[in-house]
Amino acid sequence: MAFTLPALPYTTNALEPYMSAKTFGLHYGKHHRGYVDKLNELVAGTAFETMSLEDVVRYSHTTPDTEAIFNNAAQHWNHGKFWHSMKPNGGGAIPGGLERQLIAEFGSVAAFKSEFVTQGVSLFGSGWVWLVETAGRLKILRTSNAVTPILAGHKPLLVCDVWEHAYYVDY
Repeated sequence: MAFTLPALPYTTNALEPYMSAKTFGLHYGKHHRGYVDKLNELVAGTAFETMSLEDVVRYSHTTPDTEAIFNNAAQHWNHGKFWHSMKPNGGGAIPGGLERQLIAEFGSVAAFKSEFVTQGVSLFGSGWVWLVETAGRLKILRTSNAVTPILAGHKPLLVCDVWEHAYYVDY
């Protein structure tokens, strides 16, 4: 089973003016595609070749010999979540159950947004900021490099890529 670049839920210019088609093309078409292509190259002829992407992420993380497989698999998985964390003309109403949970955990939706941004901009180096559900509660997590919350059993709900390639062309 070959891993593939996921289809996007919108066009590459749909997030303008926040993310230009040029940045999107580099990020999705070059960086994300590069992770997928390298992952397929690395897993060819191994037990990882027939695993689901989540299983490749989980099982490759535990062995130093599979660090490159982990990095490419996790970046592929993380980016797949990232593309679905945005939408054209974003914002709008938050589904009621999630809004109630955000208010219960953070005091208000505005407080959640503020903390999410603070966590993202305060991450040193490259990585991700996540909204996750764990044990029925919402938490904001930061992960460095390719690390993903699924390794700790968290359910990712929202993610922001804070790597420089996500924004450097535009900003």
